[in-house]
Amino acid sequence: METVNNYRNRGVRAAARWLWVAMAALAMVPAQPVCGAAADGGQAGEDGSRLWLRMAPAAGGARITAKDGSAVAATAVRELSAYWRGGDVLLQRDNSLPDDDGFVIDFADGGAPVTVRARRSAGLLYGAYELLRRQQLSLLPAGGTPAVKQYAGGRSFVSRPAVDHRVLNHWDNPDGSVERGYAGKSIWKWDEINGGEGTMSIDLKERITMYARANASIGINGSVLNNVNASPCMLTAEYINKVKVIADLLRPYGIRTYLSVNFASPMAVGGLETADPLDPRVAEWWKRKVKEIYAAVPDFGGFLVKANSEGQPGPGDYGRTHADGANMLAEALAPYKGIVMWRSFVYGNHEGEDRVMQAVTEFKGLDGKFAPNVVLQSKNGPLDFQPREPYAPIFDQMSHTPMWAELQITQEYLGQSLHLVYLAPMWSEFFKFVNIGNGRGAAGPCGREAGQPVTGLAGVANTGDDANWCGHHFSQANWYAFGRMAWAPSLTPDSIAREWLAQTFTPDTAFVNPVAEIMTASREACVDYMMPLGLHHIFKADHHYGPEPQGYYPQYPIEWCPVYYHKADSLGIGFDRTRTGTGAVAQYRHPYDSIYNSLEACPEEYLLWFHHVSWDHKMKNGLTLWQDLRAHYDRGVAEVERFAAVWRRMRPYVDERRFGEVSRRLDRQLADAKEWRDVCIGYFSRVKGSPD
Repeated sequence: METVNNYRNRGVRAAARWLWVAMAALAMVPAQPVCGAAADGGQAGEDGSRLWLRMAPAAGGARITAKDGSAVAATAVRELSAYWRGGDVLLQRDNSLPDDDGFVIDFADGGAPVTVRARRSAGLLYGAYELLRRQQLSLLPAGGTPAVKQYAGGRSFVSRPAVDHRVLNHWDNPDGSVERGYAGKSIWKWDEINGGEGTMSIDLKERITMYARANASIGINGSVLNNVNASPCMLTAEYINKVKVIADLLRPYGIRTYLSVNFASPMAVGGLETADPLDPRVAEWWKRKVKEIYAAVPDFGGFLVKANSEGQPGPGDYGRTHADGANMLAEALAPYKGIVMWRSFVYGNHEGEDRVMQAVTEFKGLDGKFAPNVVLQSKNGPLDFQPREPYAPIFDQMSHTPMWAELQITQEYLGQSLHLVYLAPMWSEFFKFVNIGNGRGAAGPCGREAGQPVTGLAGVANTGDDANWCGHHFSQANWYAFGRMAWAPSLTPDSIAREWLAQTFTPDTAFVNPVAEIMTASREACVDYMMPLGLHHIFKADHHYGPEPQGYYPQYPIEWCPVYYHKADSLGIGFDRTRTGTGAVAQYRHPYDSIYNSLEACPEEYLLWFHHVSWDHKMKNGLTLWQDLRAHYDRGVAEVERFAAVWRRMRPYVDERRFGEVSRRLDRQLADAKEWRDVCIGYFSRVKGSPD
């Protein structure tokens, strides 16, 4: 079936506030102008709500044709019709291409249309957004045909995703709160959705549509709507009907909907007296519930489960294994091609064992015992989204079980929405050790034998109902970077930063070059002023904002206390995880087990993670450990001072509102960095016995 552009002659809908493409038959094109004007250039106050999709409306005239009658292809037609300023474009399915979301863009001379080919409808949409991204980045000449020199492959540009599932995990609760959310309340606004009638407010519809557009533009194809600490109410008929309304909005953008589930739901909302996964009544309850969900949401993706960790119920409550629990759910989902994402962030079940070792202890013996549609979802590090951690060794240990990495986009331990900390350098560092997908990612194992079917990457979302979505304008870059790196982990943090800056603010290199540099330096600066040289988890309790190296809380398990991790005393500092310590180094593949075990060979950025080191230990730069520790804290503060100075020079390139909001955030970040330095150096000097 052929769908032809009938939208290019529709009128532009003007509005005082942002309005975006609603999921309807018509494309409503926003009237705001493109890319960053100067402070005196007529844009006194952009609120950031348009994210990186600040595209000028197309003038019309191009013919956008899709030889695909799907709703997803129709979305691609609408987007190109609204914003493509080049020549004609043909979107065409091609079954000769690999069966993934990839695409090929073919360029022709003599006025022939640009052709986007893909095996799947979603690939056509991603190809359309690739054209629009290159248009925004000025990689297209005025005629709209990309310069051949931009494409190493000649006349065609080929792009394939590294992983099949590129999923956001929302830690949103039914009451509108967001666990570890720093940008306002949940974007879903469950109370505004009438599931029975399938309706929601116009404002909410537009907001969710913008969310879908943003995700599709960077290749994200899945959304887990609710918190891993899941409320059982999400599986009631009332909420399933609400989920359907959201899923209907996300589907035309190639996004599948998932739910986090509480393992004890058969008891909480099903009337059973047990949730034992080996009880036939429990298994049958889940089968009925899954059937109910798929009746409402035919393309439902599956379940995310946090079980037997931090007080959440799970199969261990009945003496069963994680495989028993996951496989029971997998059996219910399998007829619909749904998957189970089973989180391996589990600790507290092995008293006295080093917390960073417990995931491997819990799961290694189960390797190969999970159903084919079960994946283990592991945080990138073995502890808890710290500013720097070594990679999680569970990726080395699970060779027969599909593994997904879970990254945290929301900055729980990295200044939250108050600090400018660009996370792509941290993720790029992780990808050097762990291959996240399909043999098309970085080097290293990925916890998967050849032929294992399910590959993916998950990111804990940082969105909220703040006007700019993420609390900090620069936190939007972390959402953007997650999508881009999930598609292509080989992309450099610098190149992604430049893409995002050019689209979100201005392509002027006088702005992009210096600001991209501070973005790529910002994560290392954060490590320096918070937890250098492998220090970790010395935050204030619960909210994880601000330093508390002295923290010891009798009401909490010891592994929640900062003093458990830095182990500073008069002799030295650091956590001994060598073979003569807790033995955590033995969980890593060779040669990292030996490298991390050696005081001399261990990279200094992980030194205090793996070793308890004397204060006068000589570092590679000739300083003692104590001197070097102090130098790192000072350098971190100096870097934030530099960031603020660079940003002040950017005033001519940024509208007044965003310039001021970022400036105030940088002022707060500098004050916080000084607090981190002063509190930590003051405390450690007292413990060391030489107050400074």
